[in-house]
Amino acid sequence: MPVEPTTGGSDAELHRRLVYGDESALAEVYTAYGGLVRRVAARVTRSPAAAEDVAQEVFAQLWGRPYAFDPDRGSLRTWLSLLAHRRAVDWVRGEARHRKDAGADDSALHAIPEPGPGPDETVVHRERSHLLHSALAELPQPQREVVHLAYFAGRTYRQAAVELGIPEGTAKTRLRSALRRLAESLADPPDPALERGA
Repeated sequence: MPVEPTTGGSDAELHRRLVYGDESALAEVYTAYGGLVRRVAARVTRSPAAAEDVAQEVFAQLWGRPYAFDPDRGSLRTWLSLLAHRRAVDWVRGEARHRKDAGADDSALHAIPEPGPGPDETVVHRERSHLLHSALAELPQPQREVVHLAYFAGRTYRQAAVELGIPEGTAKTRLRSALRRLAESLADPPDPALERGA
């Protein structure tokens, strides 16, 4: 169980200090959550060395672009877990591409059963679900109705139009608008390395 930061106070206070370039805030966050980030990464990559690399990338991103974390949208713990998971998945995909490019037969990799989720991944999944439901709740009612029918009740947009008594074009437009808004609400923080052209 990670030790919560003690000298920085809340996530919002740590965030403020990181934005102002306070290195001691980064040290506090690393002390509190470095182990968590490495565990999340290790479960995905199955490589301690890769997990260490992922952890360095995660904390480098937090330091280089601290405003990508929004304390009003969730906890720093969850944000770091999500970022670690995403970076680790990227690492696994990169390794698979590398093996394929090198001519290795990676068909055996697909036969390996996925392990059950660990406690850290369960937290990440729960937080993703919470963020999705929060984003859905912010949609206007007409858009929310179409999304519910299309994605939770398994209807096509045509069937949703019939059930809601609206034209098909209206249902399609509402669904597109809703998906655009959800994508913006749930967008990943930009990668500073990509922004710098690295």
